[in-house]
Amino acid sequence: MRWEDGRRSENVEDRRGSRLSGPVKRGGIGVLLLALVGMYFGIDPALILNIVGDVQQVQTSPARVPVQQTPEEQRLADFVAVVLADTEDTWHQIFRASGRGYQEPTLVLFSDAVNSACGFAQAAMGPFYCPADSKVYIDLSFYRDLKKKLNAPGDFAQAYVIAHEVGHHVQNLLGISDKVQQVRRQLSPTEANKLSVMMELQADCLAGIWAHHADRARNVVEPGDIEEALNAASQIGDDRLQQRQRGYVTPDSFTHGSSAQRIRWFQRGYQAGQLASCDTFSASSL
Repeated sequence: MRWEDGRRSENVEDRRGSRLSGPVKRGGIGVLLLALVGMYFGIDPALILNIVGDVQQVQTSPARVPVQQTPEEQRLADFVAVVLADTEDTWHQIFRASGRGYQEPTLVLFSDAVNSACGFAQAAMGPFYCPADSKVYIDLSFYRDLKKKLNAPGDFAQAYVIAHEVGHHVQNLLGISDKVQQVRRQLSPTEANKLSVMMELQADCLAGIWAHHADRARNVVEPGDIEEALNAASQIGDDRLQQRQRGYVTPDSFTHGSSAQRIRWFQRGYQAGQLASCDTFSASSL
């Protein structure tokens, strides 16, 4: 991916070096345990953080320690700022074309654990988007896991992860997230999971839209980049993750979609480059 000469976003909040301490209010640990249990059963813990309506904040007395960055970590932080800026440029253009204004999200870099408006989260839960504060959260160690544990190396695979979470921000701005959460509360767990899959696949499609426009406007895609993104989408499909973690697959518990579905919807967004192509909720087949 050609990114070194790209603009750096000013919407990066660096909380690395902050350590959370102090008493925890009722709700914080409960939400964390719920998220960890959900992760064991194949349910995305970030989804749990997003939908719990009565989450209370963790009371913290953050201790700040200097961040000793390795050259690799500095390069990753720089990379994240460039990719975020590129998503900003892309979505400003798309929203402007439809007569809307795009409100840029903030991306929070953290170490080990973080307190968000959606609750307390640990790095093991992976990157997530919190609609309550319009922020994307990521521990850069996730990229090491993406490469070594999930077998999804490459800078474009890393960019895809950010673009997917920004896709959730786009859903939030368009009012899609609120509508889905309202409907989910009235459904059985199995039916609610189906809606969650549609949400996640749409975010994959929106990530594809970003790749489409970024490549055409700024020529960022190099040979092999799209294959990196497709491989990442495949490696984090619910079926593959469940098979790896538990040795069997339970489709009714899917919250993000299968590997094939994630690949299909990213490709659809990348090939079409239009919001209309990402209507997973009306699709006859996912």
